[in-house]
Amino acid sequence: MGTEQIRRWESGALAHAVTDPFGQGPVPWLRGSESYFDDTGHVVPWYVDHTPPPTPPGATTAHDRYRSSGPRVPTPRATAGDPRSADDVHRQIKGFASTGAVAPGEAVDFHITVDPPQQFGVDVYRIGHYGGDGASKITTSPRLSGIVQPPPLTADRTVSCHHWWLSWRLQIPSYWSIGAYVAVLTTDDGHRSHIPFTVRDDHPADLLLVLPDITWQAYNLYPEDGRTGASLYHAWDEDGRLLGEADAATTVSFDRPYAGAGLPLHVGHAYDFIRWAERYGYDLAYADARDLHAGRIDPTRYRGLVFPGHDEYWSTTMRRTVDIAREQGTSLVFLSANTMYWQVDLAPSASGAPDRLLTCLKRRGPGRPALWREIDRPEQEVLGIQYAGRVPEAHPLVVRNADHWLWEATGAHEGDELEGMVAGEADRYFPRVALPEHQGRILLSHSPYRDTEGTIRHQETSLYRAHSGALVFAAGTFAWSPALDRPGHTDARVQRATANLLDRICKRD
Repeated sequence: MGTEQIRRWESGALAHAVTDPFGQGPVPWLRGSESYFDDTGHVVPWYVDHTPPPTPPGATTAHDRYRSSGPRVPTPRATAGDPRSADDVHRQIKGFASTGAVAPGEAVDFHITVDPPQQFGVDVYRIGHYGGDGASKITTSPRLSGIVQPPPLTADRTVSCHHWWLSWRLQIPSYWSIGAYVAVLTTDDGHRSHIPFTVRDDHPADLLLVLPDITWQAYNLYPEDGRTGASLYHAWDEDGRLLGEADAATTVSFDRPYAGAGLPLHVGHAYDFIRWAERYGYDLAYADARDLHAGRIDPTRYRGLVFPGHDEYWSTTMRRTVDIAREQGTSLVFLSANTMYWQVDLAPSASGAPDRLLTCLKRRGPGRPALWREIDRPEQEVLGIQYAGRVPEAHPLVVRNADHWLWEATGAHEGDELEGMVAGEADRYFPRVALPEHQGRILLSHSPYRDTEGTIRHQETSLYRAHSGALVFAAGTFAWSPALDRPGHTDARVQRATANLLDRICKRD
């Protein structure tokens, strides 16, 4: 195993083109530079530790100020030395949470390994818009004693750490804001890793943001050690070479850390949308895909459901729930591409914890086909378009039907090119595939690009109105959410178009 290979693993830059600027990397660009890691795994911190003065009686607290747009002077988080990303070869510090989403009043259990054993701390940050910063510290753990947990267990390429001891239990106070959170783990010697989780609530809101944790886990190659890690895409052979889908896992476990820096591939898409939406004061509730699967949320209570990032893996229950919501008037907003592509099953862990094992047979073994379109339920019947293929190099998104209200006040004209907006993967309308029942339907872009074989293809963005009155929007590209609030990739026309859509869904004047 060569030095260059190990360095690549240590830096968190592995199998899925993680230097791609459209959200496929393991960490979000919450501040400044896109180069989050250097070649040796050193981290450019995105954390901002707001340390406000004591709160006068009757004033708001740091926990309920996250919608404020007033200026702030951020104080960089103090660290001993230059923080370094933990890796899956040495496992300096790695961990996972017992649950993906938790309600105020409930607890999150963190299972963490530290090598060599030493003390560590956990800083908990909430993702949002804090005077231009992408996250703010909410709480800090006491100093904790780290231990070396047992090696991961493997069975038929399924990797699990369900046997790890509990390291810290975080009770979620009732006053915490709902939202997307990241637990930042830091050892005394300066190694750092992350654990994402969600705080949800059933309070009324205009929009429900659904974080794609099922797709995140499908791509998780932990441990990226050249030996035992496996995702639904890759595994390693005995010589440390990365294998493809034919040799990958068919079942992956949520009871393990995320690879590399500890944040999922594609997570940046969701964080881009969150920062933008909170900056402009949209009324959001939060959940993850497993909440949708398990029926812990009622989508019909909201004016719209927003799927902010790459959301490729859907269970039968998820799709049925979304279909019912649309039929009862709840709008659907899909801000990426390659959505609802694979059909999956969720099962309990060995300890009985629900929805901790994710299975997708893909095209291997007995059982039903795994592609929705192969069981005569193509995703176009929900989205209005469906997955067409990868986009190896970014291309412009070409505006179509510029007189439609979605493009109102954007300054976009017919045939205008939005530079770099077709990227990662692309969707289009398939004429031979049935459309959903609708009152009206329109394509809002028609964008040529070259696929991986150099053939000219076309990306399309779709919008239709269901008979219930629900609007269903599908961006058809990975680049939509990054255009909302990612440094270096924002596009004012996309921002305004997205606001036009959400304002209409929320019935804003």
